[in-house]
Amino acid sequence: IGINMSKKSIFISVAGILLLAFGLAAVIYKIQQSAPGSSKSAIFERQGAPVKGPADARVTIVEFFDPACETCADFYPLVNQLIEKYPGKVRVMMRYAPFHRGSDQVVTMLEAAHLQGKFFPALELLFKNQRRWTVNHVSQPNQARGILNGMALDHEKLTADMNGTGVSEAVQQDIRDVQAFNIRATPEFFVNGRSLPSFGFKQLSQMVEKAVEEAY
Repeated sequence: IGINMSKKSIFISVAGILLLAFGLAAVIYKIQQSAPGSSKSAIFERQGAPVKGPADARVTIVEFFDPACETCADFYPLVNQLIEKYPGKVRVMMRYAPFHRGSDQVVTMLEAAHLQGKFFPALELLFKNQRRWTVNHVSQPNQARGILNGMALDHEKLTADMNGTGVSEAVQQDIRDVQAFNIRATPEFFVNGRSLPSFGFKQLSQMVEKAVEEAY
């Protein structure tokens, strides 16, 4: 009888431990799914990348872009509209995908401007004047730099940062991720870690709307 009771106690104890472990796993999973920037979304993010929108927004649009890409310039105000449409709920993270020849040098300028808190003004200026520094889809870095020279920046620091390891590492990380995620064209969007079913602003808008509904 004593042996049977001992076995019964061990069985109950083990069952209790398993139930406790299952319960903890369920709680952890629920927290991960409800938290801003879930693990799936975080795969496409890079710490320190330029972000527009509140840090605690539960919906993150990650955009891989090339500053010489005409479609990227066209989408820029549209993405801004999505941030404004869902105030406090949506943010966009910009990551580099310099496919056009010469764009690798231009994105170093943007990343250096980012270190001075001027990424978005710099990007907007380059998009606005895109035809002045791109010829037949080829970036002209000297012309792009000339345009940025009109900004209120510490230009000596900009030059030093462009040649620094911090900027280089950030750009190279994005390029490695472009290859790892098999991104072949820009702009490429991920909404909370999900890619668009097909390209288009309507598809992006619908995905953001669905993500907001799920998150809030």
